[in-house]
Amino acid sequence: MTQRMPAIFFGHGNPLNALQQNSYTTAWQAIGASLPRPKAILCLSAHWYAPETAVTAMATPRTIHDFGGFPRKLFEFEYPAPGDPGLAERIAALLQPLTVRRDQSWGLDHGAWSVLCHVFPNADIPVVQLSLDEGQPAEFHYELGRRLAPLRDEGVLVMGSGNLVHNLHAYAWGRHPVEPFAWALSFENRVRALLLAGEHEPLLRYEDLGQDALLAVPTPEHYLPLLYVIALQGEIDEVSFPVQGVDGGSISMLTVQIG
Repeated sequence: MTQRMPAIFFGHGNPLNALQQNSYTTAWQAIGASLPRPKAILCLSAHWYAPETAVTAMATPRTIHDFGGFPRKLFEFEYPAPGDPGLAERIAALLQPLTVRRDQSWGLDHGAWSVLCHVFPNADIPVVQLSLDEGQPAEFHYELGRRLAPLRDEGVLVMGSGNLVHNLHAYAWGRHPVEPFAWALSFENRVRALLLAGEHEPLLRYEDLGQDALLAVPTPEHYLPLLYVIALQGEIDEVSFPVQGVDGGSISMLTVQIG
């Protein structure tokens, strides 16, 4: 019998985490060690934010280096996990009647591989990515997450990758650690309380949560993957936060685990 998988939202932060050993990457490794081995992984990444819903359908996805200004070693990094065309078809079927394009060109962006290289370092579990339709509201993304719920009982780990608080304009780019901004902590604490209370509706209208929310989520792409994950919560699923912290004052590294 296939074991029911949790669903996890990772705060992925700086892509350099792929090369580093720090408190976040150590915690990601511990998560990987604690999980039952999934048959496959479905990743919703902030970095595939496109004007459509598409799913990677190739057998061998490429490692995408979708950033600039980082050391050459990061551009040479590869995460050679296989794809899963069969899972791509299953996802498209679950999302009907929505049209889902079968993509043959995207691959795995750093929202996926910078975390997965620590969670599952052998890169031997198939990974499929589903794009975030940039033209759709939060309710649309939450509803897609609900339709994907059967995957948890089919051995698929549904993984969101973004950051609950993601404000690069306020980020401290220096080498010295800084204290989190008060508005970043305030918004994170508000979201945590809502999640623990099982109150998802306010999280779909996050813009109405005040000035802190506007600073924490100036653009939606890093927030939306969380909605897919929490949409998968069942009646008996507990919520936990196995990774915590704020990087550069304005990037929340919070991980949210459902189940």
